[in-house]
Amino acid sequence: MNPKTIHILGVTGSIGESTMDVVLHQPEMFDVCVVSAHNNVALLAERAISLHAKVAVIGDAALLPSLQKLLSGTPIEASSDLIGAIKAHRADMTMSAITGMAGLEPLLAAIEVSASVAIANKEPLVAAGAQVLQAAQDSGCQILPVDSEHNAIYQVFDGAQKQAIEHIVLTASGGAFRDWTIDQMATAKKEQALKHPNWSMGQKITIDSASMMNKALEIIEAAVLFGLRADQIQVHIHPQSIVHGMVAYQDGSVLCQMGASDMRTPIANILAGGARLKTPGEKLSLEAMSHMNFTPVDYQKYPAVQLAYDALAMGQYAQVALNAANEVAVQAFLEDEIGFLDIVKVNQAVMAKAPPSHLSNVSEIIAYDKARRAEAKAYIDKDLAW
Repeated sequence: MNPKTIHILGVTGSIGESTMDVVLHQPEMFDVCVVSAHNNVALLAERAISLHAKVAVIGDAALLPSLQKLLSGTPIEASSDLIGAIKAHRADMTMSAITGMAGLEPLLAAIEVSASVAIANKEPLVAAGAQVLQAAQDSGCQILPVDSEHNAIYQVFDGAQKQAIEHIVLTASGGAFRDWTIDQMATAKKEQALKHPNWSMGQKITIDSASMMNKALEIIEAAVLFGLRADQIQVHIHPQSIVHGMVAYQDGSVLCQMGASDMRTPIANILAGGARLKTPGEKLSLEAMSHMNFTPVDYQKYPAVQLAYDALAMGQYAQVALNAANEVAVQAFLEDEIGFLDIVKVNQAVMAKAPPSHLSNVSEIIAYDKARRAEAKAYIDKDLAW
């Protein structure tokens, strides 16, 4: 069997690292072509060499000479043109793991040249879900979910009997503050918010987990990926992070996917095309399953979750606005410019101005996203006031 040609976009992040672990565990199965990073040039070079990649792309063009120097003496091509590198190399699969809306244009480029794209970043689907799906349909590219919850749903979602599905359940750990009161959360510092009890992830998604904005984004992502109505998507707090997703059918059956809190499991599932690939990831023990509980979301404590349902009802403008505002607000929190609870306040304020309509193309989405980011920054600069 010929090895599967893959691109890994965002190879220096946590998803990139987990993908590398899976690939290197059975290297004969994969032929890595393009790998990319934004500005971590040393780690990019190191991982490109370890993966025997064909091309390494650094997003910050000023760092290209450094990358060329680090890769000198190897056959790996150094570049700062990610879109060009993607389009120059067809792939069986692209792992799309660039954080935030910065991943949208590379994702669309990958769809043009890949048989399938594994999506690990929520934001492009939240903001441009219809356009991404249309691009995939036009190119004959399959979109596959890597996010643990959506991959769990994917594994137990019977598309042939979609009419028999009553609802799905996305589980949430509750993040760093699941045992905190709202008053305690009001004084939370970034160091505390970044201490996720179960998962090892990047800064942005870890903060999103603490506010449960990640679950808000996942609700919208699930609606896009599985073609579900908002009222068919439920969220429950599951502190143990053992059950990652459930599908409830009309006959009373509830199918779920369980596993350890290790992203190498869903990544292996997608990279292997649904086969059961041996991985170096953590395995779930029966002892860990001896105590599991599920509770409804407290919307007073986690108002971010309601924003997802509101955004779905309002339309794509609201979804773009919610995502854009959140990226700005999370960065502001990480830079000590606003408090933790202010993140949702910024998101609410920016989303409230969105017209109840849809955007027609990617250029409009990018322009509207840029405008909403500027609006969120202005709101923060004016001490959370217009």
